Formats: sequence, structure tokens, C-alpha cells
Amino acid sequence: MSSRLDEFRAHREKMNEKILASDHLGIKRFFNLDTMAYHDGALSGKTKELLGLVASAVLRCNDCIDYHLIQCVAAGYTDAELYDALNVALVVGGSIVIPHLRHAYETIEMCRGEAFARNRPAENNPMI
Repeated sequence: MSSRLDEFRAHREKMNEKILASDHLGIKRFFNLDTMAYHDGALSGKTKELLGLVASAVLRCNDCIDYHLIQCVAAGYTDAELYDALNVALVVGGSIVIPHLRHAYETIEMCRGEAFARNRPAENNPMI
């Protein structure tokens, strides 16, 4: 069975391919700018992903929240660190962020579940 995150990843990849296939110079430049913004610079890429998560929560973009949480979990952030960052988003964005905070907490649980399933021994893992 496909999870919400699997569906998100597949849809994002499919649509990004379609968008880039349009070969629009402005769109391609923006996608490149977005990609490069998260590379290491004066701030690490890891830190920039956490900033992206906070901005996404304040802007109330669940797709963006999912993307940045996937990246943040892969980068090694703990739940406590993610919750602290999401608290900043809540303070900045106000109570209208609460539904997106719920979404973020669910996504964190899903990411941790995927990581657990990947790290279990093969004989106990029905996913393998």
C-alpha cells in the first residue's frame, strides 16, 4: 500500500518533469535558483532546510512542509529540533498555522516510520 508520502514524492517528480519539459527559460531558472538556495554557503544546507520548513509552515504550504520535513529527517534532525522550529513558525504565523502544525507532526511520524522500516532486518521487514 502506498503512503501519503510515497504519493507525494511520485506526484512531485512527475509534475516537475512535465514542468521542466515545457522548456520555459524563466521556469527553469527559478527551479535552478530554488535548488541552489539550499546548497551549503555561509549557512549549511541542513540549516537552510530547517529554515525552509519554518517558512513553509508560516506560508501554510503542506506540500512544502512535507518536502522540507523529508529533507530535515534525512539530514538528521531530531523530533525535538523539528518541534522547536515548528514552534517558531507557530509564533510567527499565529493560530492559523495550527492545522499545518498537525499536518507536520503527522508527516514527522510517517518519516520516522519509513526510516524504521528501512532499518529493520530483512527477515522481519515485509517491505523487502
